[in-house]
Amino acid sequence: MENLWGGRFKKEINKEMKEFTSSIAFDQKLAVFDITGSIAHAKMLGKCHIIPDVESQKIVAALEVILKDVQKNGLSITGEAEDIHTWVENKLKEKIGDIAGKLHTARSRNDQVALDERLYLKEEVKKIKASLKDLQTSLLLIAEKNLDVIMPGYTHLQHAQPIIFSHHLLAYFYKFNRDKGRMKDLFERMDVLPLGSAALAGTSFPIDREFVAKQLGFDLISENSLDAVSDRDFILEFLSAASICMMHLSRLSEEIILWSSKEFNFIELDDSFCTGSSIMPQKKNPDAAELIRGKTGRVYGNMINLFTAMKALPLAYNHDMQEDKEPLFDSVETIKKSLFLMSQMIKTLTVNRENMSASLKGDFSTATELADYLVRKGLSFREAHKIVGEIVLYCIKNKKNLSQLNLQEFKLFHKIFEEKVTELLNPHAAANAKTSYGGTSLKRVKGSVQKAKKLLKQE
Repeated sequence: MENLWGGRFKKEINKEMKEFTSSIAFDQKLAVFDITGSIAHAKMLGKCHIIPDVESQKIVAALEVILKDVQKNGLSITGEAEDIHTWVENKLKEKIGDIAGKLHTARSRNDQVALDERLYLKEEVKKIKASLKDLQTSLLLIAEKNLDVIMPGYTHLQHAQPIIFSHHLLAYFYKFNRDKGRMKDLFERMDVLPLGSAALAGTSFPIDREFVAKQLGFDLISENSLDAVSDRDFILEFLSAASICMMHLSRLSEEIILWSSKEFNFIELDDSFCTGSSIMPQKKNPDAAELIRGKTGRVYGNMINLFTAMKALPLAYNHDMQEDKEPLFDSVETIKKSLFLMSQMIKTLTVNRENMSASLKGDFSTATELADYLVRKGLSFREAHKIVGEIVLYCIKNKKNLSQLNLQEFKLFHKIFEEKVTELLNPHAAANAKTSYGGTSLKRVKGSVQKAKKLLKQE
């Protein structure tokens, strides 16, 4: 296959150099988008009488045949195409001869690849948003089924205050909702047509960029040709958003791993998302969650990879920018698979509600309720905090928990205590006392579930 350049050179490119610079091994993922962009460009060339209309139609017809073949049979790379652009043009030449060379009029591979990547990422971001919605739906499903389940809320991985299990799940619902919002935001910023910028300066041909934008579904057209071909902000922004999303997936994975351990025993994962041991017959390992947690570092690395590649590049295009594709493609596939597995894993897990509730027995997670009780009686919070701290220390020394103390023991620390104080020490009562907006009371959590449902329906 021929290169798209070479007239100025006396020697063939060094074999190792050719292999080193070739991107066809990975950018073939852009084939459909490259052909789609070429069809729109060819139509525009004919419409604007830059090439004869009959030649434009011939090019478009041949490209549509190539596109259908790629969509049906996939891509079979043969020969020595340098990149996907070369492969498409050479394939076109095989079908219609030298007329194929007219396709590249008024464009460059620089604006062509910027177009391909935007078209590709627009489609993938739509899929990722849908996967995020699926995960949110799974979280809501389990949350609604377990509104009566109480568990310890943690800070520093220590029992802090009792909360409703559904409240914990909804925390992730809103994290993933922000991830979806970031995807929506970056979609709007990358929905800009770069084609027509040519190599870096635009073109002297009377092109119609508005026509091409409409053909390809872009809302905006790039304002500056130098910016359009040198910009990879849209990929960097995606990798940043993907990294944040993977961090949320990793945090949820960590909790799933902890909750499914014997020490916690809060949940049991479906067998289909676990593996066993080659030596220990009893093992049931949360491999899906562990791999999602591990692959988070992979996406972080991809982000740093491209930030580093772009950090000192002068305008406009530099071959360094070829290094944007593998981090992008890898991160897209990683986040899609991670979201799918997490959604299915959440949907199929079993909640050990009795164990969650039992884990609160004997702890001091209702101590804050005791301090709030004293504040309502007129003490300052600092004084109340000190008194309750002393009560907790008394319990530890006497191997008791708060619910085992009688009124006389409470009065050892302040005469203001009354008989009803013991009612505050029930974990369900403590959780349901948190009636502030966004709190963990049953009323608030039920309201939050309904609001979350509405959010998903509005999309």
